[in-house]
Amino acid sequence: MIFAIFRTVPLRRWFLGILTCISAIAFSGCNPAFFVSEAAQKSQLVTSSLSDPATFNYALSQESSNIFPYTYEGLVAENGVTGEIQPALAESWEISEDQQRIVFTLREGLKWSDGEPLTVDDVVFTYNDIYLNEDIPTDIRDILRIGETGGFPNVQKLDERRVEFTTPEPFAPFLRTTGLAILPAHALRDTVNAKDQEGKPQFLTTWGVDTDPNKIIVNGPYQLERYNTSQRVVLRRNPYYWRESPQGKPQPYIDRIISEIVESTDTAFLQFRSGGLDALGVSPEFFSLLKQEEDKNNFTIYTGGPTLSSSFISFNLNKGSRNGKPLIDPVKSRWFNSLEFRQAVAYAIDRKTMIDNLYRGLGEPQYSNLPIQSPYYLSPEDGLTVYDYNLQKAKELLLKAGFTYNNEGQLLDAEGNRVRFTLITNAGNKLRESMGAQIKRDLGKIGIQVDFTPIAFNTMVEKLTNTLDWEVHLLGFSGGGLEPNNSANVWSMEGGLHSFNQKPTVGQPPIQGWEVAPWEQKINDLYVQGAQELDEEKRKAIYSEAQRLIKENLPYIYLVNPLSMTAVRDRVEGIDYSALGGAFWNIHELKLVDD
Repeated sequence: MIFAIFRTVPLRRWFLGILTCISAIAFSGCNPAFFVSEAAQKSQLVTSSLSDPATFNYALSQESSNIFPYTYEGLVAENGVTGEIQPALAESWEISEDQQRIVFTLREGLKWSDGEPLTVDDVVFTYNDIYLNEDIPTDIRDILRIGETGGFPNVQKLDERRVEFTTPEPFAPFLRTTGLAILPAHALRDTVNAKDQEGKPQFLTTWGVDTDPNKIIVNGPYQLERYNTSQRVVLRRNPYYWRESPQGKPQPYIDRIISEIVESTDTAFLQFRSGGLDALGVSPEFFSLLKQEEDKNNFTIYTGGPTLSSSFISFNLNKGSRNGKPLIDPVKSRWFNSLEFRQAVAYAIDRKTMIDNLYRGLGEPQYSNLPIQSPYYLSPEDGLTVYDYNLQKAKELLLKAGFTYNNEGQLLDAEGNRVRFTLITNAGNKLRESMGAQIKRDLGKIGIQVDFTPIAFNTMVEKLTNTLDWEVHLLGFSGGGLEPNNSANVWSMEGGLHSFNQKPTVGQPPIQGWEVAPWEQKINDLYVQGAQELDEEKRKAIYSEAQRLIKENLPYIYLVNPLSMTAVRDRVEGIDYSALGGAFWNIHELKLVDD
């Protein structure tokens, strides 16, 4: 699992947002000749993203808006409707009776986008040389970590088509984790082995956004054709992709996918209404108007129940220092690390008003870190703690924790410091900006001054992953799916997305005085146990306990689950929509009926 601006287990279930360039006036970077001449010859689906890609290196990517669902596949894939594991690069597999050994058989004739053969050697290289390489700081390693010892799968070649995975102890999500992308050994091996001047693998600077697209080798339905900074990403059909229709016709059917880069959901909405978009993630504020226009403008709004993504605010609980300077002001750190303080904030946020006003009623309160579609979800009826809106309860908790109020109703700590902090989020997401504005108002009612500051995407990433000098953020996780272990990188203390108390990653300056709370350790341990347990009922009990601890201690204060809604032009044929997979999880099967 990852931030809504980040990425997690990369099974093919996500899609890029949607926006097009309909005129040279609308976007100064648009080239009408490109779109008109190419559209006359090629079928193309136009999509969008709120931000530029950070990298084209799959193993190093952390943002959820990326090209990888289109460009890579793993040994298995997840059905976007049922969640069932299905064959992908592997045509079949055999699992041992103790479930600690899987032997995969690759399809015959697999090729990379440059025409080179895709072989078992690529599978072994991907896991042993990249994902399990301690010199490569990839979040993927967190979801492959097994048991109390933190061991990893052993991956070895059996013959030209068979590869064996074994685990040192039982690992329940074993099969599902093999949906990770397979990467090309012939294009990347030298970059892993070669070192830069600092002794780090050159792989860490390979396939950045300035790379020649022709040098980026993939195995998915599409490959990178061009990237123009702050303008667009263009993908073209991979002629060596392995899938074909039952009639033997090569897939995918759509020739190009164009993702325009914009910085506002409002702009995307306007472009969709103007007819230049093939799809649009529908936010609640736009739903009513778009619903009235479905028939007239030839599109359909698909709905799939609550999204599997989350929204939350989180306090920086890191007590550490760098070079003698605390990451967080010690005064504020004491507030944030007070359980009563976090609980008071949870009680003070009016989720019902948020749903009614900002989500137009098209959402539900989010109670758990797991989606309600997960078989491991613990509901409030089954014992999950709920923080319903209660200002009186919030104030009582603050007073119990030693806070006081002055004559103006401002909250002060025991030393007389005014309680004030900065809440950040990524700019451009209008709904999230509205949520931040409401949170500012809500917390003002219990005397807390919130300085709400939407900031640029790249600045946000730098704070969350490098400097760690943020106080409170409003973000979300995206793409965790149904399997709890997919979010192991969030709950493991060593995890790359353990953001509320982050350790430095490889190559970052050390942190002195980093501490782990007992409840934090317990959640870490439960996720280890849950991945080890093969009995489903026992797994449910383990993850239920983890959910209870998370809600009781509030490293994340969860807010709202919106309904999953996407508007897609009727000319796009073959949509099989769900909250799990979205609109384009089966992109290889989709057709444009006017081509």
